[in-house]
Amino acid sequence: MLSESSTATVRATLPAVGAAIGDIADLFYRKLFDAHPELLRDLFNRGNQASGTQRQALAGSIAAFATHLIEHPDTRPDVMLGRIANKHASLGITAPQYAVVHTHLFAAIAEVLGDAVTPEVAAAWDEVYWLMANALISMEERLYAQQGVVAGDVWREWTVVSRAEETEDVATFRLTPSDGAPAPAFRPGQYVSLQVELPDGAHQIRQYSLTGAPASDLRTVTVKRVRDEGSPEGEVSRHLHTRVREGDRLRVSAPYGDLVLHTTHAPLLLASAGIGCTPILSMLEHLAAEEHRAPVTVVHGDRSPADHALRADHAALTGKLHDASAHFWYEDPEAGHPAARTGLVDLSGLPVASGTHAYLCGPLPFMRAVRGQLLDKGVAASDIHYEVFGPDLWLAQG
Repeated sequence: MLSESSTATVRATLPAVGAAIGDIADLFYRKLFDAHPELLRDLFNRGNQASGTQRQALAGSIAAFATHLIEHPDTRPDVMLGRIANKHASLGITAPQYAVVHTHLFAAIAEVLGDAVTPEVAAAWDEVYWLMANALISMEERLYAQQGVVAGDVWREWTVVSRAEETEDVATFRLTPSDGAPAPAFRPGQYVSLQVELPDGAHQIRQYSLTGAPASDLRTVTVKRVRDEGSPEGEVSRHLHTRVREGDRLRVSAPYGDLVLHTTHAPLLLASAGIGCTPILSMLEHLAAEEHRAPVTVVHGDRSPADHALRADHAALTGKLHDASAHFWYEDPEAGHPAARTGLVDLSGLPVASGTHAYLCGPLPFMRAVRGQLLDKGVAASDIHYEVFGPDLWLAQG
């Protein structure tokens, strides 16, 4: 994929670029938003920018892609690229925007690395960038085609037909297309983007997993309120919780996401923590509707039963399956809750069948821990799938 001359240059400069990539990402975003403030207002997540997580994710993805080109020149990291492409498609990203990114990213590289950026070095990293960008553009075009939309035109207006309070901080919204047209199909585990207009005029976007059955005429999202009143991190969830009621309209994207339940007769393990249960609920709805008969192990961790959103649905859907069991861990359980299920999720005492396919969703430390336990139990790394809510920091943290 990468030319021979560029491979040698990237290999030689990767340590220096890798060491500076955080500073490069920080400067890139400042340059980008200075030139295009509308991108921060109406496209990028202001919460992730304020916390620095988006910069970490960008740095991690560039470093991982370049490393892959050097170490595995005959392959492409399509799992990583696919995750990014799905997120981009849910935002309506289009090919011309990659040229805008290129301009400000390479200005940041030149400023941070200074004289080290010779014409040869610039050309080599330019090749890396366009290999990654063109791969993403191609993937995103296919994703748009699959949804039958023009590139970037992913938005429709939907009407809230009901709202339910699941816990003190979690609400479920059921939606139907405002134009009366059929709801687009989705695969269990996928998400949609919701765009809302905030009091300052910004049109901020967040992704929320679809929690209902794929065959339903309605689409259901369950939203946890982020209670950080002084931060933009929770501004969309606060808006949804405090302002959106039955009859209100929302801009909703077509469904995307690469954590999808694949048809299989293998044993399944569906593990979640906190609001990470939402894509798992969609998978369980689908498995129940399909009368799935292979073994299914459902695992969930939460602070307490009162904090466990959709707890009754989690248990009831598991109970509908032919051969399934649910195991819930709580840090602050009710009286009588088993001691072995108190604290953080621990799979050491839980049998995991040979050939199990696992799907994980929750905070990064939870998924790292569960993935490690599954590997120790002999589950193949290729059979462990995950979804990160927000920027994917798994790459950034190594």
